[in-house]
Amino acid sequence: MIVEHALLRVKPGQTDDFKQAMRQAKPLIDGQPGFQSIEVRPSSETENQYLLLVGWDKIESHRDGFRKSPEYEKWRALLHDFYDPMPTVSYFGASLFDD
Repeated sequence: MIVEHALLRVKPGQTDDFKQAMRQAKPLIDGQPGFQSIEVRPSSETENQYLLLVGWDKIESHRDGFRKSPEYEKWRALLHDFYDPMPTVSYFGASLFDD
């Protein structure tokens, strides 16, 4: 499994609306080919910051599949206006403990 990682910095005063939009956006990614899991965790130390972790079977499922889908356009419309700055996405491979 590949893990997509992004730190989401939400504009001040918009966290409640962001949480609602993320709940609306979740079904858009749930049904994507290669999708395995999603977590959105608030920072314990930094206000308005969230950690996004999405499990994919391979990078291409996200980059060449979801990102080029009509569902991604809806995802982007729901969520991208909340971020300042736009997050950088990174990918990580299998856990060292998955032997």
